[in-house]
Amino acid sequence: MITDVPGVRVGHHTDETGRTGCTVVLFDRPPVAAGEVRGSAPATREFALLDPSATVERIDAVVLSGGSAFGLAAADGVVAWLEEHDRGVPTGWGRVPIVVGMSLFDLPVGDPRARPSAADGRAAAEAAAAGPPATGAVGAGTGATVSSWRGREHRAPGGVVSASVTDGELVVGVLVAVNAWGDVEGSPSAAAPEPPIADATGLGNTTIGVVATNGDLGPTGCLHLARGAHDGLARAVSPPHGTLDGDAFVAVATGVVPTGVDRARWMAVRATEAAIRSAGAWDVPR
Repeated sequence: MITDVPGVRVGHHTDETGRTGCTVVLFDRPPVAAGEVRGSAPATREFALLDPSATVERIDAVVLSGGSAFGLAAADGVVAWLEEHDRGVPTGWGRVPIVVGMSLFDLPVGDPRARPSAADGRAAAEAAAAGPPATGAVGAGTGATVSSWRGREHRAPGGVVSASVTDGELVVGVLVAVNAWGDVEGSPSAAAPEPPIADATGLGNTTIGVVATNGDLGPTGCLHLARGAHDGLARAVSPPHGTLDGDAFVAVATGVVPTGVDRARWMAVRATEAAIRSAGAWDVPR
């Protein structure tokens, strides 16, 4: 899982009644980071600083949440928690925590008035641990679905998935909240005849995730790692990156193990594809 990368911790907060939640990825030490959005309907926070040309190269946490744009509020609680623990970029007026947020659209599934809050983000940060994270309908994946392109009545469960690939000392791990407009390859829905090709209408979606490595990548290398995660998504979801998907990945590197960019990127492709395909086991009507 993503916690196979040393120094990575994951915590969830799940609202089982409202069918939404948030997931926080914390790091023992701030890693180098970059990110990329390939969907057309993103809900993000602090994504501009992930550009390799930005001044700040390292981040303190990533927050994945349900609740569409409302769910980005969960990051406020993580910022406050990090400040209390003296984490963040040092300035002459105190440390400023760098927290990147991404949200998916789950409003049609549970109570649309239930959105992850700052208190929920804090709870997820406090719950973060280095052990294998829970997967399935937890955290940001609580209200996630797939196969929306087949119509509301054919939606199937999505959720949080995780996987890792190891090559010698190098580890690349991913954590993904799968909420795709398309089908997960290998699932029962994907085996059914495809519906007539049509534009994405009626439901919002978005698959979001974090890819982490213990490799010594810089900001540009992390951008390639994020692109590899998107390539893995495209190998596992059909059709991928719809106009109602806000698909986004953040990539982080702790800088311990020497590696080339292409080696790490290919591992990110494989880990992401494996993680998302594992969601096909949950493909039952909802």
